[in-house]
Amino acid sequence: MRSLWLLLWMTYPAISAELQPAAESKPPAQAARGQATFLDEATATHCGACHALARKGTAVGPDLTRLARLSPRAIAMAIRATRTQYVQEVKLKDGSEFPGMPVAYDESTLQFYDLGAKPPTLRKLERKDVASTSDNANWKHLPESAGYTPRQLADVIAYIKWASYGDTRAVRPDDVE
Repeated sequence: MRSLWLLLWMTYPAISAELQPAAESKPPAQAARGQATFLDEATATHCGACHALARKGTAVGPDLTRLARLSPRAIAMAIRATRTQYVQEVKLKDGSEFPGMPVAYDESTLQFYDLGAKPPTLRKLERKDVASTSDNANWKHLPESAGYTPRQLADVIAYIKWASYGDTRAVRPDDVE
């Protein structure tokens, strides 16, 4: 068992290098368009406001590299999902509330990204100031309201696949409908 662990440890740099594109490499044209859409700060609903890929964007939401090996149709379904298990409704004792992505907690404080703010902001709260946290039935995943065309969605998926493990294959708009 120890020799297997050692072998995996020794080959990890080679394996991880295969999983991600070289930092200096340029994405193929479709992935470059997807990157532009993903990071377009002129659009309030751009992916990069909550997700990071290839060291760009904001790592608030879940790591999208987990999705990258799925089919384009499956990734599109995840992107279009209106609900997410990660977002909670945070109600404060002062009566205010916000959709929050939990970050960290200890005995006295809770930390959430406030998804009601654009861009999401980190809020550090004293436990005594929080009335409750619960499943959020109101917050919608932003791409649902972004109005992405099938081509834009295919481009974003091509970028996710390229940025995650260097896949240069094109994604057809028909593959995401």
